[in-house]
Amino acid sequence: MTAKRLIVASHNSHKIREIKELTSHLNLQVLGLPEVGEYPPILEDGDTFKENARKKAVEIANLTGELVLADDSGLEVDALDGAPGVHSARYAGEPLSDQRNNELLLKKLEGYPLERRGAGFRCAMALARPHGQVEFSEGVCRGVILFEPRGSCGFGYDPLFFVPEVGLTFAELSSDVKNSISHRYLAMRKMLQAIERIEA
Repeated sequence: MTAKRLIVASHNSHKIREIKELTSHLNLQVLGLPEVGEYPPILEDGDTFKENARKKAVEIANLTGELVLADDSGLEVDALDGAPGVHSARYAGEPLSDQRNNELLLKKLEGYPLERRGAGFRCAMALARPHGQVEFSEGVCRGVILFEPRGSCGFGYDPLFFVPEVGLTFAELSSDVKNSISHRYLAMRKMLQAIERIEA
């Protein structure tokens, strides 16, 4: 049986790889935007992760005429009233830099003890059919922000995000373990039901 195509509305190679791994058991051909054509970045100007995910999914679905999965995700720190939130990727401004984002986050949390450094990675997903309905899912993984980075895997805020249940940061986890607890996994687990219905 020919595999259905699912376009991931992202240029982020780390994110595309994670979604490919999370859907590897399905009869799907999962492709990131760089694999399907030249598409300009979509302005993520929504006030919530859900709004940004919907905008990306719908616009790319209309442009490609294909089934599109988009996500928007980021870090919400309790002591910072949910910041950096939807601004996670650009927290330290342009050009984008994981290192500068992490440095700014640590500076903002200076003086906060570990028990006040609670945070959550949140992921909102949108699945759009061309000129059709959109389905949503969401996942949150809770942890704490450490005082210095640990680990060399992952990306973004992963080296600072410590998960007490496993005793490691996201950047210290193997992809298999991370993909079994992450916010993206939790959102994808809910979204898989919608994808499987379309696949059937």
